[in-house]
Amino acid sequence: MFLDRLFVLRICVCLSGNWRTDGCKTTIVNGDFVCSCNHLSFFAVLINPEIPEASHIVPLNYISYIGSALSIVFTALMIAIFLCQRKKQCEHSVIIHVQLSGSLFLLHISFLCSVWFSGHRDIDSVCQALGLFLHWSLLATFTWTAIEGFHLYLLLVRVFNIYIKKYLLKLSLVGWGVPTITVIICRMTKVYGKYTFYTGEENSTITPLCWITTRTVSYITVNGYLGMVMLFNMVMLGVVVVKMHKLRSQTLKIKDHRRRAWKEWVSLLGLCCVLGVPWVLAFSTYGPLSLPALYVFTILNSLQGLFIFLWFLTLTCQARKEEHSSSKATIQASFNSNDEIVTTR
Repeated sequence: MFLDRLFVLRICVCLSGNWRTDGCKTTIVNGDFVCSCNHLSFFAVLINPEIPEASHIVPLNYISYIGSALSIVFTALMIAIFLCQRKKQCEHSVIIHVQLSGSLFLLHISFLCSVWFSGHRDIDSVCQALGLFLHWSLLATFTWTAIEGFHLYLLLVRVFNIYIKKYLLKLSLVGWGVPTITVIICRMTKVYGKYTFYTGEENSTITPLCWITTRTVSYITVNGYLGMVMLFNMVMLGVVVVKMHKLRSQTLKIKDHRRRAWKEWVSLLGLCCVLGVPWVLAFSTYGPLSLPALYVFTILNSLQGLFIFLWFLTLTCQARKEEHSSSKATIQASFNSNDEIVTTR
């Protein structure tokens, strides 16, 4: 029995390639050997609990950890820049971007903490709290991407008569309140704790994560909610593309047309990021193209905080450039008017 157990342990290490062996163990369940490791988990398991072959788990794991760490750093930097440069009358769009960045910051921190604490024993209460916090952060991220789409609708579709009393306060109540109500209801049904994700191989398991233990609740509150948000935001993105096409067709000069087209593509990429378009790939992780979709999904969504930071930086630089051009034009107009006064005299 000891030799058989040792043999299975060697198989676990061989299947893992260059995995670290600490945290890996074998157990016997109904006479079957089960190989499990408690330090591997990647970002896509929040949406799709199906785990690929063991050879793909390690790269997905490292992509998730590196991407989440970068998102934490750049979302924190974005919030710090916003707080340092905040004006009394700041654009609503910028504030909404910062709120979305805050939810992403909390999401990636809670994900890394859930992965780390899930490998420890005798901390069920902590794991339940982390599962609740991770669920809340994920729902907050989805809600703020939906708010981005709603705000874009007001700017592009309604245009006029869009004044809403205490607009940002109401958005904040929705953005943080809807996730809070949802997790309170889920907490009352006791659905948080350690959830073990299984590989496609027989009798093998992979990392337990502090997450939702009931798959039905996960499908309804995560996949279902994400589907509604993405459907709305994709419609809004389609409206943006149509309006951009109309503006491009009205351009007469070729040089200006090329310059406008470049700016439009940059704007479109930025909007895809803040509208959470890469999350649509979650529904492509099922089926024959699941593996490449899994890699693309993990890369894009773990780095979403970095992409939003670049978009925020672009908006900030553009606003400064416009302010500089406006002040320069004002000075030039003032100089010309003074010159005319002197000439008439």
